[in-house]
Amino acid sequence: MTELLATFNGLIIHLSNTPLLPVALTLACYQLGIWIYNKLNHPSWLPPIVSGGLSLAAIITLLPIDYQQYYQGAKWISFLLGPATVALAIPLFLQFHHIRQLFLPIALTLCLGAPLAAGLAVSIAWLMGAEVPVLLSLAPKSVTAPIAVSLEELLGGMTGLVVGIVSIAGVIGSVFTPIFCRWINYKDQRVLGFIMGMNGHGIATARAFEISPKAGAFSSLAMGLTGVFTAVLLPLSVSLLG
Repeated sequence: MTELLATFNGLIIHLSNTPLLPVALTLACYQLGIWIYNKLNHPSWLPPIVSGGLSLAAIITLLPIDYQQYYQGAKWISFLLGPATVALAIPLFLQFHHIRQLFLPIALTLCLGAPLAAGLAVSIAWLMGAEVPVLLSLAPKSVTAPIAVSLEELLGGMTGLVVGIVSIAGVIGSVFTPIFCRWINYKDQRVLGFIMGMNGHGIATARAFEISPKAGAFSSLAMGLTGVFTAVLLPLSVSLLG
């Protein structure tokens, strides 16, 4: 039994040094998350990325590999997030006539909301005594993962923390924004989608498309604009603040 276990561990370690095992685990856990999501009748509080991510974390903990080995093997999946984000231009184009009518409100909301989303998180962490790498990791919390990771590499944050914070922000944005809008009896799906995309990036955008194509289009617009705005503003702000 001991020899069999040692052979199994050796095989796992060998496979973890290639993309095969990390990619297979990622896809399998995400499919498990989708299955759970469908079985529970699409609960907004448990999107597939949450249940799948928790399952993947548990498996990695049990296997004789660490996070860095997994991340190096599955890193190319993160690369696919970029093309997936660009593909959101299709529903955005289909709803462009609505967007053109609201250009000024969209621009004003972006200029106020994007700095506020980053500034509040960084300010609270700073008041609680967080160190500079933690502050830099929190700043891009509301932008899509490819942009957040690129900013982290540029500014010197911590990759694991950035990915975790971005995921948590996305889940919170996808869950609580529709709840809040229902609570105040606000039904404009354009505003709902824009708020979801600005605060919850890709995760909230996926949820917005489940609500309606219009909400999804405005969410993808907000996600793209917030990402570009943050990618320009954040390095400039860090440079000015030293």
